[in-house]
Amino acid sequence: MKMRMKNHACSFLWGMLALISFCFVGCKDDDEGGKRTPFDPSKPVVISDFTPKEGGWGARLLLYGDNFGDDPAKVKVTIGGKEAKVITVTNENLYCFVPRSADAGNIEVTILDEHGEELAYGEADEIFQYKKKYLASTLVGETYENNTKFDIMDGPWGNCGGLEKMEWMAFDPNNPDMLYVCGGGKAHRVVNFADQTLGTIKFTGEASGNTNVLSFTKDGQLMVVRDISQDGKNGIFFYSPESNFQTQVKAIHARGCRAAAAHPINGEIYTTRYDKGWIGRYEPETGDYKMDEIQMPYASIECYIAIHPTGQYMYIMVRNKHIIYRADYDFDEKTFTTPYLVCGRYEDKNFKDGVGGNVRLNQPQQGCFVKNEEYAGQKDEYDFYFVDKMNHCVRTLTPTGRVKIYAGRPNGDGATGFNDGDLRKEARFFYPASIVWDEKRECLLIGDSDNHRIRKIAMED
Repeated sequence: MKMRMKNHACSFLWGMLALISFCFVGCKDDDEGGKRTPFDPSKPVVISDFTPKEGGWGARLLLYGDNFGDDPAKVKVTIGGKEAKVITVTNENLYCFVPRSADAGNIEVTILDEHGEELAYGEADEIFQYKKKYLASTLVGETYENNTKFDIMDGPWGNCGGLEKMEWMAFDPNNPDMLYVCGGGKAHRVVNFADQTLGTIKFTGEASGNTNVLSFTKDGQLMVVRDISQDGKNGIFFYSPESNFQTQVKAIHARGCRAAAAHPINGEIYTTRYDKGWIGRYEPETGDYKMDEIQMPYASIECYIAIHPTGQYMYIMVRNKHIIYRADYDFDEKTFTTPYLVCGRYEDKNFKDGVGGNVRLNQPQQGCFVKNEEYAGQKDEYDFYFVDKMNHCVRTLTPTGRVKIYAGRPNGDGATGFNDGDLRKEARFFYPASIVWDEKRECLLIGDSDNHRIRKIAMED
């Protein structure tokens, strides 16, 4: 046990005052049915044990020992050199929260005087095993006036205002430092990780206006997907990477299209149609386009597509019906087979984890696949992370079909808000609409639409 005592010229007087204080408090506590023991300057501060032996940021840590005193305001606890928040203290027990980045793990208790000067000090012999964990933070975006206002402007992170809508996000497959953010009917933004800037991208002519998705073909063309309500009108527009996505190279008719996604292996593009409930198949090499390649069980549905990195299957998020379907890929026929329900119940918007029809969702929108090391060697090595927009959270769908909450809804209350921190205890979102996996930086990015920020979920530094 390591300890030190600080000598004062008036230590005797201090001790007498402490004794008087102890007697006064003791009498008061006796009247209230309890007894408190103040710090005794003539004795060492002892940390004899603590529990748990390991944990991460925000965990509660209980210290056992002697001579901690009874005043939390005069007790300082550090773990790994980082100051911990003291919750309660008695002479023999002390509760505190584990601080962030407490990697070194050494536990120290310091008793302070009324001026914040050290009176005594004790250190545990055993090291606390700090475990890093995933945390929610803010990557880019700013608001003001209590999160009610924001500016739209280009500039470096920290001075670039907020973002709008963020209905879909996609990384340039040829440049992992460039993230394209669909602003719906508002401004489309470009997040440049190399320069740490936020910019704007604009489209002219038929491609301008309310946009549902910005996505990419297998060879890196940018697809701008618009919801056009008439037949014979262009709804998907293709822009060349060589022109920095300013030159349109082709466009196709696509009435009611809400999404378009490229097969990662064979390159054909799958689209959705709202009014008919169709999923179409477009072949870029030949220009062949069959809008009704796959028929969903319902019409008037807002479908969004996420195709597995291996191309073996895709998930279809039916946002307005609160369900997720799956369609498996036939590599011989080069198309997807008939979709089947994976989770949720038709038009039953609510919140519930579970499997299959027991799950309840409320506007699932974009999702992404993330490799899980625990599945190494299995047929499917990926979990699916998706935003449950009206439930204000991020959820996961495992290969076995189980849905569970991943981030947001602290205490299960489902309230909106903005807060970083522990994924389940602190993090809050406000209509998260999009999500992507940043493979280069190994983190999830969430388009938190009504907080006007891109949020980040990553292992703490």
